[in-house]
Amino acid sequence: MDSARIPPAHATDERRPELRSADLLQIVASELPQAEMITAVIRQRVDPARRGDYEAWLHRIILVAARFPGHRGAHVIPPSPGETLYTITIQFDTIAHADDWFRSEARQALLREAEPMLTGPEEVKTVTGLEFWFEPRAAMPAPRRAKQALATLSVIYPLTTVLGLLIGPLVHGWPTPWGRLAGNLAVSSATVFLMTYLVMPRYTRLLSRWLSR
Repeated sequence: MDSARIPPAHATDERRPELRSADLLQIVASELPQAEMITAVIRQRVDPARRGDYEAWLHRIILVAARFPGHRGAHVIPPSPGETLYTITIQFDTIAHADDWFRSEARQALLREAEPMLTGPEEVKTVTGLEFWFEPRAAMPAPRRAKQALATLSVIYPLTTVLGLLIGPLVHGWPTPWGRLAGNLAVSSATVFLMTYLVMPRYTRLLSRWLSR
């Protein structure tokens, strides 16, 4: 089963047309979308003889989860060759919506169906968007803190430098110290948003082998 991004069904339309005409400072000063994003990391070990049945079941449970309010998508990471561990990540906009799914009778019924296909109890861990940067994707140890720090620094430095060059001229004429404070806030806000939702999820996958060594 290939890794696949499963789009959320019946997602709430959160488009904000006013941002089309907003300038850069207005955008970075606005509220971050989905700031409370919750990611549930689920690990299940599967009986090799039941792998086909399990993958059909997995496809079904992901489609059911997608019907719950606040669902933001799911990602399946199949086992490495010779392994039996599946890792599934499911994202919700709030912890309350995630709790609705995990405590639902629908999920409990589906888990009872899966029990004969599993070789042990599932593992579930809930993390925020920031914690998910370095959450191990499979049966791997968490990266050493020194590597986490280096990876983060290698993104923050160029990102804040570029954003500073772009935003600095926009606040250059503001009275001191408000111009500098506004510029710093804009750079920090844009950095956190870009790293959490765009850069780090892809960057840590790119560095996964180095981070796991």
